Amino acid sequence: MLQRPGFLVVLEGIDGSGKSTQARLLAWKLKKMGWPVVILREPTRGKWGRKIRAKAKVEKALNPQEELELFLRDRQDNVKRSIEPALNQNKIVILDRYYFSTMAYQGARGIEPDFIRRQNEAFAPRPDAVFILHLPAREGLARILHRRQKDILFEQERYLEKVEEIFKRIRGRHIYHLDATQSKEKINEIIFRRVMSLLRKKLSG
Repeated sequence: MLQRPGFLVVLEGIDGSGKSTQARLLAWKLKKMGWPVVILREPTRGKWGRKIRAKAKVEKALNPQEELELFLRDRQDNVKRSIEPALNQNKIVILDRYYFSTMAYQGARGIEPDFIRRQNEAFAPRPDAVFILHLPAREGLARILHRRQKDILFEQERYLEKVEEIFKRIRGRHIYHLDATQSKEKINEIIFRRVMSLLRKKLSG
């Protein structure tokens, strides 16, 4: 068993980068090995997450600060209700988006990314591993054309180019940058090996 408080893995990247696919593939492999795994995503399906999704379908529905406030409230709720309880039960939590997305997306709307990071790290558990998948904005948009309802606020090429640039600048302990133009199998192999290496270190520590 893992020593308390569990293990937190985060998948990040622009829309269409494949992070949700990688979250599922990683969870499947870990579960197959017998690890207790929980997959979560942000925005959540809770009160604040539903508000974010509704506003994202209307361009200029919120100013950047109002937008940030909604994400913070949604994340605080997610930490309290889902992330911390799962970690405290020694589970591996795989999170599809976290505060690094807020740094990139709301940062691209004019809020200082480091300010966003400090606000989040005041209450949000630090991840054990973060994988940021990089993909050109145009390619990411091409991958998500099949979606029925477009998020007008977040799915614009010039905007996603700014988001991608901020993602590239994010650095920190156990933050890994991956080329998302590779095959999903290759990306999964890289992520899985790194996660297993970090898990072994945590168990031995």
